[in-house]
Formats: sequence, structure tokens, C-alpha cells
Amino acid sequence: MKTAIVHHPIYQKHETGPGHPETPERYRTVIEALKSDGPLWSSIIEITPEKAGQGVVQAAHTKEHFRRIENAVANGLDRLDSDTVISMASFDAALYAAGGAITAVDAIMQGEAENAFVAARPPGHHATAEHAMGFCLFNNVAVAARYAQNKYKEINRVAIIDWDVHHGNGTQGIFYSDPSVFFFSMHQYPWYPGTGSRGETGQGKGLGTTLNVPMKAFTKARDQRSTFESAIEEMASKATPDIIFISAGFDAHLADPLGQLQLEDTDFAALTRVVKDWAAEACAGRIVSCLEGGYNLQTLGETVRSHVAELSA
Repeated sequence: MKTAIVHHPIYQKHETGPGHPETPERYRTVIEALKSDGPLWSSIIEITPEKAGQGVVQAAHTKEHFRRIENAVANGLDRLDSDTVISMASFDAALYAAGGAITAVDAIMQGEAENAFVAARPPGHHATAEHAMGFCLFNNVAVAARYAQNKYKEINRVAIIDWDVHHGNGTQGIFYSDPSVFFFSMHQYPWYPGTGSRGETGQGKGLGTTLNVPMKAFTKARDQRSTFESAIEEMASKATPDIIFISAGFDAHLADPLGQLQLEDTDFAALTRVVKDWAAEACAGRIVSCLEGGYNLQTLGETVRSHVAELSA
């Protein structure tokens, strides 16, 4: 199985300042861990992305949101809210992060790879159509999902799986009324940002295409894995996607400082395997996985390596 790793050095130039958990070291830690596994690194395809264009980003975000980020960086502002810090390179890094997810779509659809992992930062799943929040500027997965639908006639239905410890409120909101995108989030609840209850299932034509599986703090890993498998079975009974995106947050790891779930590396590999099996049946194995959370620098690299190793197995 061909797996692509999409990354760009500008991802480490999005500076967030001392003490911020979403640090440039996250990118360096991930890439170093992947490169340290010689057989794995030699088997994958390394791809450098281009920037996402304004029109592509605005397929998932408002024009006002795009300009707000651009102007904030140009005017030297250092934060968009109490959590979401920016620096001189943040606007470009965010465009390259969205561009990384788009590049992964192209690599898969053009036969260069079967699946891909995008080691992007800033992350994206909290960014709504109108606002940056929760460390996120543009919603990388949402931008890429819209891009895939708009560019490739083979892509009609999309599934997005979000296993970050925090609910992917931005992604949910962007597609909440859209029956062509099935969104599934498994997350600690109640927890930041306070959304993601079982009752949030979509609206209008999109009613029934959002599935939230809230988990209590300190849920045992085996129970979370079983719940995840059941949720994927439920999704598969309702939708046959043409491509699957993963908002791959690794802050559900038991050692992560920003969550209280109990997953370990083997559990993330098992979740990856479940998604791979579904993708093999539904969409010729097409998976784009994008880095979201994961803030323990001592564990993050090996956790991501386990995820990518399973993608490439």
C-alpha cells in the first residue's frame, strides 16, 4: 500500500510563544519520529505541498474570515482569541496546511498514493466557516473535502472521522446541513468546546449525517475502541463514501496534558485499521489523515509513527 507523507518546513514557522501547547516542536517531533523508522520512511512517498488558493479556502470559509486572518497577520496582531495565537508566518502556514490536505487528495486521486498523512500545523477542526478558534485558523479537512468534491467527478460522498479528544465543532458546523458529507466525532464530553452531544445529528437535508459519540473522562481504551467500531458500522450502514478523511488528533492519548481519555499507541493503530478496512470496502482505500491535536512531545512522535505504519501496512 502506497502511503504519502505531506509536509512543509513552514509548518514549524507558525510561532505560538512560550508555554503554548500547540508548539512548532510538534511538527519536528512527528517528522523526526517518522524518519527514525528507516523501513517505514523508505517505503512512503514524501510530498511537499503548495499553498491553498483563496477561492479553494473560501469553499469552506467566508470571504470575511479569510480576510480577517490575512489582515490580523499583516497588522502584526499576536492572537485571534485567548487560545489562538498567530505570528508573522501564520497566514502562510495556514494556507500551506490547507494546501497539504489538498495535495494529499490530488496524490490519491491521481494514483500516486492510496492514502496519505498530512503533518500540518496549525490544526483545523475547530475553525468554523466564520471564525478561528481552538488553535485553528482554517479547517484543513473541510477545505480538502470541498476541494475533492469540486475537482473530481468521482467524489460525491465524503466521510470525515474525527477522533481528537476535543469535538470537531468547526467541521460539524460547516457540513451540518449537507447530506453529501457524513461527519463522525468521538471525543471527551463534556470538554472543550462544549459541543458534540448525541443529540447533534445534522439539520435540514443533512439530518442524520452527523454522528457524535461523546466519551466520559477516563473511559477505558477497550471500551472506546469497541464504541468506535460500532460507530463505523453504523456509518457504513448509512453511507458509502468516495473518500474518507481523518481528523487525526492524538490528544486522546492517556499521557496527553489536554485530555483525560486512555488510548495508547496500539489503540490508535487499531482505530486506523478499522478505518482502513472500511475504506477498502467503500472507496478503494482512499484515506486522507490530517494531524489535529496531540500535545505530549514525549509520546506524540511514536503515536503518529504507529498510525502511519498502520496506514502503510
